[in-house]
Amino acid sequence: MHRIPFPPMKYSLIAILRGLKPEETEGVVGALIEAGFTAIEIPLNSPEPFRSIEIAVKMAPAGCLIGAGTVLTTEQVERLDGVGGRLMVSPNVETDVIALAAARGMVTMPGVFTPTEALAAAHAGATGLKFFPASVLGPSGLSAIRAVLPAELEIAAVGGVSEANFADYAKIGVKSFGLGSSLYKAGMDAAEVGKRARATIAAYDAVYGA
Repeated sequence: MHRIPFPPMKYSLIAILRGLKPEETEGVVGALIEAGFTAIEIPLNSPEPFRSIEIAVKMAPAGCLIGAGTVLTTEQVERLDGVGGRLMVSPNVETDVIALAAARGMVTMPGVFTPTEALAAAHAGATGLKFFPASVLGPSGLSAIRAVLPAELEIAAVGGVSEANFADYAKIGVKSFGLGSSLYKAGMDAAEVGKRARATIAAYDAVYGA
């Protein structure tokens, strides 16, 4: 089992840009990076996602983690590797997908909801776990499952979470989040994304310390 560690980040926040178009990528990703985000996920059910990922990879400064979400197959992992993506997020636990992404040096965050899924992903060598939808599980449910997991795994709350929930999850020691519609919705311009991103960073600082 080969586990790629989660890179150190000042803000352990992944921006999920579902629906982003290639021509919007430079502006939106630039606004997020300027606000302080260093992890960007472009789901593969977006228009021409690999083009957008490639654009984001080329423009992002060193240390940024750029990649794909909704990764379902090893073929998609190969394509992600081909455009320079280093983050692989999936909605499920597919051990072949996790293993190949890890072998290519990618940070892997498969989606889980139950202890069985979480332990299977951990056994497959996942970097961390995306608990989804976190809004249904809640901090108490996530905390109960976390008690049986390897301590080195990064735990992220994703789905129905926003800056309004940071304090609730901080109480159980979770500091990583995947943020979608609270940050970006398809068609939103870069200025609005930047405004939301700055507010999110300020809220994170208020809870976790600047």
